Amino acid sequence: MAASAIFANTADEVQPKCARGNRHKVHRMSRPFYHTHPETMSVESEIVNAKPGRVVLAQSPFYPGGGGQLPDKGVIRWSGGEVAVTGFESNGGQTWALLAGQVEPAGSVEAVVDADFRQMMRELHTNTHLLNAFVYQQFDGALVTGVQMNPDGTARMDFDLRDADNDRLRALDGPINDAIRQDLPVGDSYVAMDVAIAEPGLIRTRSVAPPPTPDGKIRIVEIAGLDRQACGGTHLGSTGRSRLVQVRKIDNKGRHNRRVKIGLVGLTPGT
Repeated sequence: MAASAIFANTADEVQPKCARGNRHKVHRMSRPFYHTHPETMSVESEIVNAKPGRVVLAQSPFYPGGGGQLPDKGVIRWSGGEVAVTGFESNGGQTWALLAGQVEPAGSVEAVVDADFRQMMRELHTNTHLLNAFVYQQFDGALVTGVQMNPDGTARMDFDLRDADNDRLRALDGPINDAIRQDLPVGDSYVAMDVAIAEPGLIRTRSVAPPPTPDGKIRIVEIAGLDRQACGGTHLGSTGRSRLVQVRKIDNKGRHNRRVKIGLVGLTPGT
């Protein structure tokens, strides 16, 4: 689940640099770089538009946020120095990277994602899919009404659950952690919008669906043997790459909504 901005910014050829410093060429594609190269945290790219305090990259490794997932953090380095990336803004079909200072980089730059923060977001997003899967299966196809991942290693999901037993919801960290221990593969595919709408369970949100790609398709994230749903965020390659999870709190939010808060064990206080 993500904003339309995530499908902006592709380039004919760039030089991504992986965590170990390996480089390879990537040719033009209609998918976001962070989907097709989720392990690549550094990319050499050109500035295609710039204003003081903001730039547009020909190819960006950054996830700009959306669907409850926070945007990536990182830096842009160039011959004139280094500046932190503080956010993203979509305007006129372009995604602008917002910079910490009123600098205006030009030419070739290196865009570097904060790998630890990205990892935490990938863990949280994968685990919200696990939570969503078990709520959907065990509570008569209950839909999501809201989701938010937080920088402290917690996340909350709101579900349309009128008469749910809160103790049953609290117990869901058991099957979630079982799925993590099983190290289930996580992958993605793309289907036409009409197919996604027609297939029950692919779109789990009450009021909004992920935006289509430029070729009119919807991205489907699948946890092998467990879950399949539309989503535009970043996820782990397998569930076993996540820390374990604890269900931390259940809140009643009105007549229909239950809010389930989870946290990564060992990262958040009290876990």
